[in-house]
Amino acid sequence: MAPATAVVGVVSLAVGVTTPPRSGPFCSDDCMAFPYPDAATFVPRDYLWMYPGVLLTLLFVVLAMCLVPWVAPRHRLSAAIAACFSAIGAALITVDYGIQLSFVQPALLAGESQGLSALTQYDPHGMFIALENIGYALLGVAFGFLGIALASGTSRLERVVCWIFALGGALIIAGLLLLAAIFRAELDYRFEVMALTVVWLVLISSGVLLSVAFARRV
Repeated sequence: MAPATAVVGVVSLAVGVTTPPRSGPFCSDDCMAFPYPDAATFVPRDYLWMYPGVLLTLLFVVLAMCLVPWVAPRHRLSAAIAACFSAIGAALITVDYGIQLSFVQPALLAGESQGLSALTQYDPHGMFIALENIGYALLGVAFGFLGIALASGTSRLERVVCWIFALGGALIIAGLLLLAAIFRAELDYRFEVMALTVVWLVLISSGVLLSVAFARRV
């Protein structure tokens, strides 16, 4: 499971960073404004990154579940809590991306865009970004508890993974609090971009290191 998480993380990162922003604070060229009348022209290109994104969050849930019996007995409660938060966060992200892929995307292609503005990924104040923010914040909490659970690691490799999860979780939660305090109602998708980047990097690096750690214990 750890190798698959790392591989899908690389794919998610590659597709995500090559998808240009079409609106909001990071858009610099050919930007759309509300109500995003040209959104259909970017289907399916702008939605491709969601497919590996959904798979990555689901793989993380399975990985977190696999770590529960793997950690020291005294830290299994922290690992179980991490698995719970990962499942809730992944469920929100899966529903969020599923709505985009199975409802918003077909509706745009069919010319049924009236009333969709608040649901599309292009609205920086819309439902899509709101659910993403909640989902990735919960994944950040899961990272933090996994860092605690892995603190009893006996090898240097396990201790490095511990710090990767702990630092990733801290960055996501601190980033949400700091960006929300600075931008308030204009938070837009700033936290989403930061959280996505941290999640990708954490799951790629931890997936690689856990693959080696699992192999050494066999």
